[in-house]
Amino acid sequence: MNLNNIHNIYFIGIGGIGMSALARYFRANNKNVAGYDKTQTEITNALVDLDVHVHFEDNVACIDSKFINKDNTLVVYTPAIPKTHSELQYFLGNNFKVLKRSEILGLITEHTFCLAVAGTHGKTTTTSILGHLMYECNVELTAFLGGITENYNSNLILRGTEVSVVEADEFDRSFLTLSPNLACVTSMDADHLDIYGDSLELIKTFEAFTKKIKPDGKLFVKNGLPLKGITYGIEDNADYSVQNIKIIDGVYVFDVKTPKAVLKDVQFSLPGRHNLSNALIALAMAVEYGCDTNALIKALASYKGVKRRFSYQIKTDDLVFIDDYAHHPEEINAVHQAVREMYPSKSVLAVFQPHLYSRTRDFIDGFAKSLSQFDEVLLLDIYPARELPIEGVTSSWLLEKISNQNKQLVSKKDMITKIKESDAQIILTIGAGDIGEQVKTIKKELSVAI
Repeated sequence: MNLNNIHNIYFIGIGGIGMSALARYFRANNKNVAGYDKTQTEITNALVDLDVHVHFEDNVACIDSKFINKDNTLVVYTPAIPKTHSELQYFLGNNFKVLKRSEILGLITEHTFCLAVAGTHGKTTTTSILGHLMYECNVELTAFLGGITENYNSNLILRGTEVSVVEADEFDRSFLTLSPNLACVTSMDADHLDIYGDSLELIKTFEAFTKKIKPDGKLFVKNGLPLKGITYGIEDNADYSVQNIKIIDGVYVFDVKTPKAVLKDVQFSLPGRHNLSNALIALAMAVEYGCDTNALIKALASYKGVKRRFSYQIKTDDLVFIDDYAHHPEEINAVHQAVREMYPSKSVLAVFQPHLYSRTRDFIDGFAKSLSQFDEVLLLDIYPARELPIEGVTSSWLLEKISNQNKQLVSKKDMITKIKESDAQIILTIGAGDIGEQVKTIKKELSVAI
């Protein structure tokens, strides 16, 4: 398909973080863009500001008439949309060009020099660091991000079309539509078992992804993963490694050993060893692409982070409020490590909203263990996203398994009251559901109390 011949792009699920990045991209290329989403959010409001028509009722009658011409309209949908969705059924039933988001990403990037970031954790932060590094090195790139980066206040970095930087998403095997020149795998922990069934099938799919790399391309692998490639790691003997780590005024200062040199006194401000690892692999990919190392060191120091990834909302001597997207036990462990490293003597309250019934069921013991590390836990009901309830899988079940006795189940209505009753000096909101929509209100209420 030649996307140049398509004038109208209609998105079903336009408010999704990956879908909205594509919508921004096509709007920037002067296409007519519109779409449906079930909920009005800051993301959909930002699209409306770009002259994108968005509606929130699953109703064919709401579709703008210019998108009813199937000869020059492309329809894009996300796998999170149920097959019974009436607008999706309309477009399929009338033989429109209908493609998944991942297929469109494959089409956009296939004729570019593509750098792809894969892994069950760390994709969004790593991709946004990589996009920022290459932008600051004046590369003509388009970067599609799975989060809103603080440096650009967007999930799209757009300077040109020679190079593309993308998240290679394992959900629904989406990353198999890509053919990257440079790719990395940050992690392969079990996840999305509703799709894969077991961890072995997940690993096989990652192996299939590595075979999609172009013949003259390169694969970067976190040290210890069962894949062959250029290795990277923290304080080990990998091809690229971080050495001599110090924390000075809340900023990491370290050296980077590359296959050809040692980069001295590199600075990076995001807390947590997991973020240090994300910065390292982004740096390594940019070095292998050919960016100047001095420019990269300067760019890394100016990186500000991604919204909802260890995102500081309040930072005072008396109170710190941090919001994070973590929705897997290993991600919660990473948040815990980061907050304890930065604030070793302060008490921490974690407010967690589980995401998906299936994920809660599959990793119930891991969630309980990771949450038990905090001084206090407030637990919200499970956010269902695309799923129907599973009998017996509830937040009450998870609460019972948390060994820390300073814990309680709370409703969204009572959440802020319970947070304000806590004596904790560090407040964390954690989860991939709609808890992120509550952050502004929590920040406002806590700011009044300071």
